[in-house]
Amino acid sequence: MKNIILVIQREYLTRVRKKSFWVLTLLMPVLISGFTGLIFYLGINSFEEKNITVIDESNIFQSKFKDSDLVKFNLSNIPLDSAKSHLRQGKTDVVAFIPKNILENTKGLKLYAKKTVGLETKNRIEKTIQNEIRDIKLKAAGIDQKILESADVDVESDTISLDDEGEKASNSGVAMAIAMICVIVMYSAVIGFGMQVMKGILEEKTSRIVEVIISSVKPFELMLGKILGVGLVGLTQFALWIMLTTALSSVGGAFFSKEIMAKQVKQKTEQMTNIDAKQPEVMAKQMPDNNPIAGFLKQASTLNLGQIVLCFILFFFGGYLFYSSIFGAIGSAVDSETDTQQFMFPIMMPLIAGYLFSMITVNDPTSNLAFWASMVPFTSPIVMMVRLPFGVETWEIVLSLAILAISTIGMVWLAARIYRVGILMYGKKTSFKEIWKWLWY
Repeated sequence: MKNIILVIQREYLTRVRKKSFWVLTLLMPVLISGFTGLIFYLGINSFEEKNITVIDESNIFQSKFKDSDLVKFNLSNIPLDSAKSHLRQGKTDVVAFIPKNILENTKGLKLYAKKTVGLETKNRIEKTIQNEIRDIKLKAAGIDQKILESADVDVESDTISLDDEGEKASNSGVAMAIAMICVIVMYSAVIGFGMQVMKGILEEKTSRIVEVIISSVKPFELMLGKILGVGLVGLTQFALWIMLTTALSSVGGAFFSKEIMAKQVKQKTEQMTNIDAKQPEVMAKQMPDNNPIAGFLKQASTLNLGQIVLCFILFFFGGYLFYSSIFGAIGSAVDSETDTQQFMFPIMMPLIAGYLFSMITVNDPTSNLAFWASMVPFTSPIVMMVRLPFGVETWEIVLSLAILAISTIGMVWLAARIYRVGILMYGKKTSFKEIWKWLWY
């Protein structure tokens, strides 16, 4: 045990003291927050004003096209050929031609542009015409428009989780967001830190340093200490990333106040005509008070964040140990990084399967597929983290962790048997058949 602790200490301090560790740790939250903020800012200010020339031969829609901050309509009686000429000269962005028989031929609308008509602009024009034709036909049929408007209501629901402790408010959108964050972080972390273990073992083997180390440390102790040391580095990095990203996101979110958020909703609503005219006010009321990040955190507080964080640490460490032992065994079995490619496919397949299962699980976290995928140790670290924000029975979490722990012990034992032979094997092309023999030496 003493030797394992010494190896853990060596691996941890060696990596934590590197400048690259601190540069990546401090730079990553800044990049994530800055990149997210930049996209958000550009998304608000990226919409350009469009000038649309409307030629209405039916004379039905003369007063139906309303200007907005983003779209300016110009009703014109000029010939279509002249309008096309103006389009080529850049005097207008889009030409909308409405034929005389638009009521009989609703597919007769023509839209002209230099390259292509944006989907939102196209939908705005089509929806305006569609609504007016609908109103004309309803009036002809003797149906009161006010009755239809009163029947057009917005239905919203509050999601409530019912368990043994009582009723708890929940938010499916926030739960899905947290679930996807957990999946991405877990998937990338297991691969990233597992690769670090494999490369570290491979470097020690190719430099022959390992021959000196194992003169005083058993191969099993060396492998386990290296895996645990790199795992602790990962947890340290995660803790720093979470704190820094949360702090930076909260500060950055303060700049996107309720007014800016309302402006974005208004702009999007003006372009997407399938949204009800009252929707901006409704959506603005649903916006967080001033800070969207704070609003997200407030909604996330309805979830059992303590359980999610604790389970993330346990499943990360369990999944990391499970896969890192395999990565370590591969690193000990080959002589160069190029030789690892033939062994990577069997490892990546269950990880990819876990990622794909998690995408399916988001839609139905209580399905049989979700349950069994969260029990199989090859996929449970990823799939269970998807299910947790939606609520999982305690016995399922305990059972999944128990299966993962037992499987990890078995995998570490198998990897150690490969490691003790492969770490001193040089100059021989390794195959799956050869590795199978090493298990029984």
